[in-house]
Amino acid sequence: MTRTLPRLRVLAVDDVPSALADLTRLLREAPEIEEAATAGTTLDALRRIQNERFDAVFLDISMPGLDGLELANLLAQLSDPPIIVFVTAHDRHAVAAYGIGAVDYLLKPVRAERLSAAMAKVLRMLPEAPATTVSPDLADAMSALPVDSGGRTCYIRRSEVQFVEAQGDYVKLHTASGAHLVRMPISRLEEYWESAGFVRTHRGFLVAVDAIRELRTDSVQGLRAHTELGDVPVSRRHARELRGRLLHAARRTENGKP
Repeated sequence: MTRTLPRLRVLAVDDVPSALADLTRLLREAPEIEEAATAGTTLDALRRIQNERFDAVFLDISMPGLDGLELANLLAQLSDPPIIVFVTAHDRHAVAAYGIGAVDYLLKPVRAERLSAAMAKVLRMLPEAPATTVSPDLADAMSALPVDSGGRTCYIRRSEVQFVEAQGDYVKLHTASGAHLVRMPISRLEEYWESAGFVRTHRGFLVAVDAIRELRTDSVQGLRAHTELGDVPVSRRHARELRGRLLHAARRTENGKP
């Protein structure tokens, strides 16, 4: 079975051209985004939203004239308002932003991993969003990732990776031969590798189910998934799914299936 990915239309709003360009680039790289439009002022944004349909608006707060909070209040009066995600350099407006109904509050400079987390919240608010499919061919193409090493490019096979660790805009692939950095958000790699037996255990970790030897618990570190290359944290929100995947894998083994 292939996994469907939504394709959304979003609007990025910021009066600083460089900040708007950076945010738009990140949005256009996100697999969920079909189109990322831009607006350099809140009035321009309001006109576009009145005439076009957007699933979500990524909105700066501190702008001249009508600011982002005021625009969000206006949008809340619409019969079918877009989902609001605030993007700002300051955290002092967070309480007001969530009070308006924003689903997330991103601090500049926005990291790809943090944007992916915000997109996940947007998607939960839009269960009927249109979708496209990650094809088996694309998933197969991601079964080996290129890694730069001393001026050479080598390929790390997915089967070699025991767990993946998020490091900003990069992921660190942990293998028996060492750790290797690849420029890719962990959320995107999860989409490609989930069907191949990888499971999210923590916002910053993705683990191959077959690499897990046991689950360990202590009063200091909490629940950990033990692999030959080290322990990986397991958050409460991911613990149930992980145990289910491990149980399923154990039953398949008992039944003689690979």
